[in-house]
Amino acid sequence: MKKLDKLILKSFLGPFFLTFAVVEFILLLQVILKYLDDLVGKNLGADVIAELLFYFSLNLAPMAFPLAILLSSLMTFGNLGEHHELTAIKTSGISLVRALRPVFFFAVLLTIAAFNFHNTIVPKANLRAYSLMWDIRQKKPALDIKAGSFYNGLPNRSIKVGKKFEDGQTMKDIMIYDHSNGQGNAVVVLADSGKMYTKFNDQYLVLELFNGKTFAEDRSGNNNYSQGSGYFRQAFSQNKIMVNLSSFQMTRSDAQYFADNKMMKNINQLVQITDSLERQVGQETKLLEPNIRPYYTYFAASMAKDTANVKGFKLGKKLAAASLQEVQSATNAARNVKSFTSSYASRLASIQRDKNNYEIEIYRKFTQSLACFIMFLIGAPLGAIIRKGGLGMPVIISIAFFIIYYVMSILGEKWGREGVAPVWLGMWAANMILLPVGLFFLYQARNDSNLLEFDFWRKITARFRRPATAQ
Repeated sequence: MKKLDKLILKSFLGPFFLTFAVVEFILLLQVILKYLDDLVGKNLGADVIAELLFYFSLNLAPMAFPLAILLSSLMTFGNLGEHHELTAIKTSGISLVRALRPVFFFAVLLTIAAFNFHNTIVPKANLRAYSLMWDIRQKKPALDIKAGSFYNGLPNRSIKVGKKFEDGQTMKDIMIYDHSNGQGNAVVVLADSGKMYTKFNDQYLVLELFNGKTFAEDRSGNNNYSQGSGYFRQAFSQNKIMVNLSSFQMTRSDAQYFADNKMMKNINQLVQITDSLERQVGQETKLLEPNIRPYYTYFAASMAKDTANVKGFKLGKKLAAASLQEVQSATNAARNVKSFTSSYASRLASIQRDKNNYEIEIYRKFTQSLACFIMFLIGAPLGAIIRKGGLGMPVIISIAFFIIYYVMSILGEKWGREGVAPVWLGMWAANMILLPVGLFFLYQARNDSNLLEFDFWRKITARFRRPATAQ
C-alpha cells in the first residue's frame, strides 16, 4: 500500500506544482496589466520590479492554491482512469476512497498551510507590496525629451528642442523657459545647439548650451504687466545649466504608514478592530435618542402652555392665530430632524460598512483556505468519473468550477459589505454550495456511476417511501 500511495502522490505532486506555477503567472500577469500605467516610463530597476512581483506573488498564492489543486487532482485521477490504472486498483480490492487517501492528506495539510500562510505571510507581503506601489506611483516618469514638443518634467523649467540626435545627448535649436524665480516665463534661454548628460551618479542633469542668448524680463519693483517693464539680453558662446534630479529618484516610504489597512492585518488584529467598531455602532445608536430630544423641547413646552390656556381661558381667536405659527415652527423643526437623522444614519451606515469590510477579511482567510479541500473533493472524484487526463477536458472543467466559485465569492462578499446578507453567510455561501457538489461527485465515483446517473437520488427518495401494505 505504501508503494501505491507513493505512486499516486508522485503522480499528483508534479501536476500540482506545474499548475500552481501557471496559475500564479496568469494571476500575476493580471496584476501587472492593472498597474501597467504606473510602471511604464519610470526607469525602474530590475531589482524594484522583481521585489514588487515577489510580494504580489505571495499575495496571490491563496487564490492560486484552490485552482491548482482542482486542476492537478483532475489531471491525476483522469490520467489514472484513462490508462485503466484505477480499474486495476479497484480489481485488486482497493476502493477508490482508499486510493484517494494520500492526496486527501495532502489537501488537508495544504488547507492548514494555506490558512497559516494567509494569516501570517500575506499581510506582511501586502504591506510591502502596496507601500512599494505607492512609492512607484509618486516617482516621476523617466527623463524623456522629445524633439518638437515641450517637456515640462524638469523642476521649474520647460524645454523644447528642434532636433535630437541618435546619441541621445546632442540637441539642436533649444528653447528653455525658466520658472525658478516664481514669476512665470520671465527668463527665456535660446541656444543653437547643446548637450545633455548626467553627473554625480545621476543626481544632476547638465544642459551644456552653445551659441545662444538669454532674455530676462526686468520686474524689479514693478509686478504690474499693464504698466510695462523692461528686459535685458545676454549672449553667450557656452553656458551650463545644472538641474537637480532628486525628484526623479524613487524614495522608499516607511511601510508602517500603510499598516492600518485591513489587508495588512492578521485575524487577531482584525477581530480587535471589528469589536471596536461594533461597540462604536452600539454607542452611536444609544446616543441617537438623547441627541434628537432637544428638537422636541420647544413643542413640549408649547403644548404644556396651550394646555394651561385651555384650562384657564377661552382661547378663541388667539389659538386660531397662533396655530399658523405653530405649523410653521413644526415644519422647520421637522426639516431639522430629518436632516439630523439622515446625517446620523449615514454615519452609522459608514461605521457598519467599515465593520463589514474587516469581517470580510477575517472570513476570507478561512474560506479561501477551505476552498483547497473543497476543490480536491470536486477534482479527484470528477477525474475518476470522466477518465480524461492531459490539459484538455480537465482545464475546461477546472476553469468552469473556478469561475463559479469566484463569481459566488464576489457576489457574497458584496452582499455582506452592503448588509444585504450577514457577512458570514455571504462569505461562506460559495463553499457551502460547492461542498455538496464535491460530496456528490465522490459518491458517484465510489459507486462507479457516471456523472449524470441518478441512482443517488433514487436511493435517497426510496428511504422515505413506505412499503406497500400486503393485501
